[in-house]
Amino acid sequence: MSAGGSTPQFGERAQYGPDDVCYRHPGRNSFTLCQRCGRTVCPDCQVVSSVGVLCPDCMREAQQGAAQRMGRSARVASRRLSDAPVVTYGLMIACVLVFAAQWLSATFGDNSVTEGLWYAPAYSLPDAVASSIFSDVSFEPWRMLTVMFTHSTGFVLHILFNLYALWLFGRNLEQLLGRVWFLVLYVFAGLGGSLMVMIWVYFEPMSLLVPTVGASGAIFGVLAATLVAYRASNVNVTSLAVLIAINFGIGFLPGAAISWQAHLGGMIVGAASMGILLATRGPRHRGTRALGMIGLGVLLIALGWLYFVALPPFPGG
Repeated sequence: MSAGGSTPQFGERAQYGPDDVCYRHPGRNSFTLCQRCGRTVCPDCQVVSSVGVLCPDCMREAQQGAAQRMGRSARVASRRLSDAPVVTYGLMIACVLVFAAQWLSATFGDNSVTEGLWYAPAYSLPDAVASSIFSDVSFEPWRMLTVMFTHSTGFVLHILFNLYALWLFGRNLEQLLGRVWFLVLYVFAGLGGSLMVMIWVYFEPMSLLVPTVGASGAIFGVLAATLVAYRASNVNVTSLAVLIAINFGIGFLPGAAISWQAHLGGMIVGAASMGILLATRGPRHRGTRALGMIGLGVLLIALGWLYFVALPPFPGG
């Protein structure tokens, strides 16, 4: 082997062979091979990639494969987003935002946010009756819904428990029912809780001016609906039933200041809503399902006007 630099070194080919020509340009010699297919490519056809030199055909196939993978990833991400329990998360966020507004208002000595959203049965009285007895109370039925987003600012565990229960059971129920029907069930259960608070005045007139706050009625509706759904699927519901019974029983403890009436109303309406939704499963019963839920909604609204039909006894009246 010569020491000069003009002669081939050990291991190098001395001259081009018949196959050392570019597959796209037969008149151009080259020793460079495509890392993917092994064909010879000239400098004009070489495409440098992260895995080495590729020929134009292999580079095009690689780009198409990457585009397909990106498309599959986008479709998977889209499916995950479409399956996400956005209603549950939205309700949780709404509760947190309202609680923050309540807390800030209370911190500056003004409880106007809580007082503007809470519900007391007196707000369901006809305007003429309410104004003649209570100077600061008028007919404001929307409070039966706004109360679902308020919580006690003096007891942080109140909102924490409700958010945890909604996160734990709401997501599964939303995936089972779909976003629209889950939201309808949640609102109906919350309204049912307020209705039971309102109706209880017939049995305890002193509760007419007692305000309530919290999403507990709707939360207990979610729990009861989950219990009904599991029972219909022959799932063991013992642990869930015990959980509901314990939390419902806490409302009867002396000094608990918990509206067990709202819990009871939420459970009744939540279970009734789930019963209708289960009885009308399947695409063939969509119309029946809608009519059943509309009927339940009309019934709840009608009960909300009960004081216009029969006034409850007034404290000291």
